[in-house]
Amino acid sequence: MITSALTVAMTADPQYEGFIGWVLSLMQSLGEIGVGVAVLIETFVPPIPSEALLPGAGFLAYEGRMSFWGAWLAATLGVVLGALAWYGIGAALGRDRTRRLVGRIPLMDTDDFDKAEAFFLRWGGIAVLFGRCVPLVRSFISIPAGIERMPLLKFTGYTFLGSGVWNGIWIGLGFAFGPAIAPVLEQWSGVLSKAVIAVIAALLLWFVVARLLRIRRRVRETAEAVEAIADGTPTSGIPTSR
Repeated sequence: MITSALTVAMTADPQYEGFIGWVLSLMQSLGEIGVGVAVLIETFVPPIPSEALLPGAGFLAYEGRMSFWGAWLAATLGVVLGALAWYGIGAALGRDRTRRLVGRIPLMDTDDFDKAEAFFLRWGGIAVLFGRCVPLVRSFISIPAGIERMPLLKFTGYTFLGSGVWNGIWIGLGFAFGPAIAPVLEQWSGVLSKAVIAVIAALLLWFVVARLLRIRRRVRETAEAVEAIADGTPTSGIPTSR
């Protein structure tokens, strides 16, 4: 069933073109389950923002091709399942192994883990609640929650509440603006699709470039510090022997 639905989704809706048409067709083919699957994937592939997908579900609900509340529930459950998976990874690996693993992921380093951990230790459940509204953070905030063994019921409740509100906003926007965007999509869906892809590509490029520059800067600072120690020059970042 899913295979045939995906085959149908590979061709865009006759009314809508490009990426937008493909997303709408995929969600229409798989129904509310497709919304949940898309959001679940987003929790593991952060550069694909749910904010670019959920309004499509709201638009389909406006057109009567999907249940508004069904789409909302599926999206929220998708977030909860993804968050529980990250929670389980953190609980299973523990702090030290998780920190080392993050440091080995391309374009990431241990500082990313340290910041997420510090944020969670300071704010606890509030970090889980509001972290669901922040791209990238919403995926990784579950890891320190698992490491610290935050009560599972409390973690699930905060995740469901935070993601439920966030998903409701974006699906609601697609539903509310359905009458206005329907004629625009019919005429400009191809252009808008290219714009959406360009924005996602630009954000991904910015992330990669920023990380590469940060890694390069740290390598240079480390080399300068090592050279300074070899020359006997005191450094502010590395303690010297007396």
